[in-house]
Amino acid sequence: MGLHPKIGITGLPRSGKSAVMNKVLDMIVDERVRELRMRGGDPNTLITAGLRMEPILEGSERQGYKIIDIVSGEEGIIAHRSNDDRLRVLGLGLDLAELERIAIPALRRAKEESEVIVIDEIGKFTVESEAYVAAVREVLEVDKPTLLTLHKKSRHPLLQDIRRRDDGRILEVTPVNRALLPYKIHKLMRETY
Repeated sequence: MGLHPKIGITGLPRSGKSAVMNKVLDMIVDERVRELRMRGGDPNTLITAGLRMEPILEGSERQGYKIIDIVSGEEGIIAHRSNDDRLRVLGLGLDLAELERIAIPALRRAKEESEVIVIDEIGKFTVESEAYVAAVREVLEVDKPTLLTLHKKSRHPLLQDIRRRDDGRILEVTPVNRALLPYKIHKLMRETY
């Protein structure tokens, strides 16, 4: 197992997993940019790469989810109420082709080029794609600091394996720790990074 932690952020839906993750990423990037400037490092260093997931809202109602390549900004709608796909999860039609179109190149770039790997989110929709699951497994074999958000209740083998890793730390977001958790995760990542 590697030296760098694979940190999984979990919690109930709407607990703020993505918000915690985004805060940690902001802290890492700010700090690394400062370090690179001070030490005259390569300003084009790719600090973070991977995937972000965002809800698609209509008013306050979640209509679906889109996935975004952190580096290119390219996005794809991977689940939506109006998708009439045969594959439906939680009332949303899944578009696995869109998931794979965005996710596979983003994960490859993260694995090969970036300092920190980011995968938001491994959960009910994304694990339906075997290609995505295989790409995530591949990325987890790389010894780089990795930040993941994990669906709390999923029993999918991929999530079970992540929870059991020796180099893994799973932290749950709660209303009580939500404000301080980004600082704790940042510190855990700093220790090895």
